[in-house]
Amino acid sequence: MSPAGTVESAPQAPIAAAGPRTPLERAVVALRALLPATAQLAVGWRDATLGSHFLMEPVMQAGPARRLELALVEAGSLGNEPDTLSLAWHDAEDARLSLVARLGGPFDPAAREAWLATARTLLESALEATRAQARMEALEKSRQLQQALYEIAELASAEVEMGEMLHRLHAIIGSLMYAPNCYIVTYDEERESLRFIYFADEADDYQPDPDHEWTESDMPHSLTFALLRHGRALRGPSNLIRRKLQVEYSAIQGPDSQDWLGVPMKRGEQVCGAIVVQSYDRPASYTDEDRALLGYVAQHVLTTLDRRQAQVELERRVHERTVELQHANRELQEEVVERQRAERLQHALFRITEMAMSSESLEQYYAKVHAAVDELIYARNFYIALLSDDQQSIEFVYSVDEKGDHRPARRLSNGLTEYVLRIREALLADRCDIDRLAAAGEIHEYGIQAWSWLGVPLHRDGEVVGVLAVQSYTADIRFSADDQRLLTFVAHNISNGLARQRSQERLRAAHAELERRVIERTTELEEANEQLVAQIGERMRAEERLTHQALHDTLTGLPNRAYLLDCMASAIERAQFGDGMPFAVLFLDLDRFKLVNDSIGHAAGDELLVEVAKRIVSAMRAEDVVARLGGDEFAILVSCPDGGDSVRDLAPRLLALIGRPLWVAGRELFPSASMGIALWHPRYNTGEELLRDADAAMYRAKNEGRDRYAIFDEDMREQAVRSLDLEADLRRAIISRDFLPYYQPIVRLEDGEVIGHEALLRWQHERRGLLAPAAFIALGEESGLIEQVDWLLYEQVIGELARGGNGYVSVNVSPRHFRSPDFADRLLGLLESADADPARLRVEITEVALLDDAPRTLRILNTLREHGVQAQLDDFGTGFSALSYLHRFPISGLKIDRSFVAGLDEDGGRQESLALVRAILALAGTLGIETVGEGVETDAQRDTLLELGCNCGQGFLLGRPAARRLS
Repeated sequence: MSPAGTVESAPQAPIAAAGPRTPLERAVVALRALLPATAQLAVGWRDATLGSHFLMEPVMQAGPARRLELALVEAGSLGNEPDTLSLAWHDAEDARLSLVARLGGPFDPAAREAWLATARTLLESALEATRAQARMEALEKSRQLQQALYEIAELASAEVEMGEMLHRLHAIIGSLMYAPNCYIVTYDEERESLRFIYFADEADDYQPDPDHEWTESDMPHSLTFALLRHGRALRGPSNLIRRKLQVEYSAIQGPDSQDWLGVPMKRGEQVCGAIVVQSYDRPASYTDEDRALLGYVAQHVLTTLDRRQAQVELERRVHERTVELQHANRELQEEVVERQRAERLQHALFRITEMAMSSESLEQYYAKVHAAVDELIYARNFYIALLSDDQQSIEFVYSVDEKGDHRPARRLSNGLTEYVLRIREALLADRCDIDRLAAAGEIHEYGIQAWSWLGVPLHRDGEVVGVLAVQSYTADIRFSADDQRLLTFVAHNISNGLARQRSQERLRAAHAELERRVIERTTELEEANEQLVAQIGERMRAEERLTHQALHDTLTGLPNRAYLLDCMASAIERAQFGDGMPFAVLFLDLDRFKLVNDSIGHAAGDELLVEVAKRIVSAMRAEDVVARLGGDEFAILVSCPDGGDSVRDLAPRLLALIGRPLWVAGRELFPSASMGIALWHPRYNTGEELLRDADAAMYRAKNEGRDRYAIFDEDMREQAVRSLDLEADLRRAIISRDFLPYYQPIVRLEDGEVIGHEALLRWQHERRGLLAPAAFIALGEESGLIEQVDWLLYEQVIGELARGGNGYVSVNVSPRHFRSPDFADRLLGLLESADADPARLRVEITEVALLDDAPRTLRILNTLREHGVQAQLDDFGTGFSALSYLHRFPISGLKIDRSFVAGLDEDGGRQESLALVRAILALAGTLGIETVGEGVETDAQRDTLLELGCNCGQGFLLGRPAARRLS
């Protein structure tokens, strides 16, 4: 039986000779054996699934066989002819079964009936067995196909090289269809070019470079380019496909294929590449099933390419972040080293101060000083030289040297030590410096020559009384300017210590005299004892001051964060395991405090903080803890035995007290604060958790309009969770590029002509649909992801510019971009890559960007201006609106804020809005700057702007944002 369902011709040899292979053949052999030897038998069926099939036994010539075949078709209508047995019927599945036997001899009537019954049973069994065999073959083929599809899906996600993955993918395709000739291309729709990322051909051993781009001019009359433009799968002989796609034949593209199957790779409606298989010598090699399979493979290849591209981008960003972290780590390490060095210095100075009081003798003091210095710098070779009382000689009161410790006293001469005494300054000299001084006659070296020498003077009462020196005898060890500063600082403390030690020496020398004059010296000893007690008291007070400084703010004197967290830990422990007293944490942040610092100076800001701290403390009870956390942030720990009612009463009173006016730096200020409150709950385990929730509540209060308070609740917690979910969606949307520009026209008011567009950001959210920036821009700014979103928008806008049209397109630029030194270069690089006209692109910035880092912003805007990209100032009039910025920065246009435009047709504030808009237009006209009125929604607003002299307008009245520009 043919799997295609056609009628087979009679076999060329008897069934018995070849041996029965199919159920039908076995049935024919069995039935033929029950007939006379000269009989001829023909059986068959016509089935909707298996098709038509018949067999004859024995084999006959074509003519007789055809007659018998026709008799078989007509079986059942032959009647009971004496030499013929015929039967035709339909089974349960509506298949027609027929048989015809030419007896060629006598046959008993009873045997005829028995034979017909047997034939009916055998033929139905053979049909059912054939159906079962066909189902098994179909299931096996389905299993093979399913296994191949699973291997394709698994291979697409495997971590293997792209070339190896495509080679193995080709092998899987070859196991399911005829595919010795296969190639895969990627397509860049904007550049209209393709790359051969895989190529295998029996007739062509050429291996194209996967990084080489081919344009249609490189491959004229290419069937591959035609398939990419067509955008749908194509199957058939290549000459027919060319005729269908109107592609001329070209010998350059190779020989024609007997069968050709090409499937495009698509991302949405965008064609990104194609997979092609072809046969040069086997017509009709491919079916619709093969086309569907190849389409499945194409999507997996595209998914893999996208994943690899995203991985490359991720690795690039990880590398950039790693470099940033390495730089920050180096700076942190340098800071740690500097702090460790400062700690060692402080520890050494403390020890030196302590030694001056604890050493029993000068020799012991000198040795301890040497040990302290050795902890700070290289001091293996160290000595202290002091001037004699008559200042005619120097005495080396302490010397430790690897070449010999003994240094005899000598008359003043021209040694290095005397040189420091003469110049009264520190000397840092290496071998060359020493030789130069010696050659100039300034010094004469005594003893072994040093490679590096450092000496600093010791002072007492403003006079140089000695020298502290270290030296190195090897070129590997050289002293630095840092060592000089360190040793000079140490020497100052040593000088004081020497003075104390010399006083103690004199005191000990006088002790013998004290034995003879006990009464006379008792007073002196008491005075000395009082001095010592005073020094000890001073030390204790210094320690107390250090402890206080570690736990308190130096500006306001309030406890700091560490002190507050200790108190909160105790309060949590008491609430959980002790008296169960509930409490609350109030988190305050001054509103617009940065404006005070930027406008009247940090000193005024400090004065404001001190006054606010006093006001907060004055409103609190003695057991409450008021702390300054840093900057303009304060926190208060209060007990609330009534469960929160007292806190709700305290919060408005405290805000009112803070908001009372005060005079700072000759100006009257009206401070205000935003307050968040977190009430104690058993779920809190640490003070940081309470501060975190109070901080979140404070931001809720600030977002609701400032100068108010908010209490943290479960809604805020859920909102934080929603923010986290939205941030995760935002990160996924960046990877899948779900952001797109909507273009709102900018119209010349005089004649209504569209002169430009503003590209407005939209997010095509996978679940929530199209989102405006208000739904996610704040989160994007806070997380820093807005920069990546902006660049996705800039790419699409510049691509739109490159496609032609009239007028300019403006894009909004976040102030964060101006903190990146390569912003201008990157934006100009996109314009150059897309071959877009820079003069048709404008950047819209806010006044905040001008204030943030004015020098850097000026450099970036000048760079853009030099290349043709102009800048516009957005929302003008809502910020500082300083004239100096308009003079300093290359601003070509102003956009009047929509709040002023909205007021032009309002009865209450129309005159004020008219005055403001008229002033802005006068300023812009004086500076030669274009003006655009934003938010034009009524005819009255448009007519008023035109009457006042405003060039252009933008708003729903003039045109709504759309996904495509209308040039």
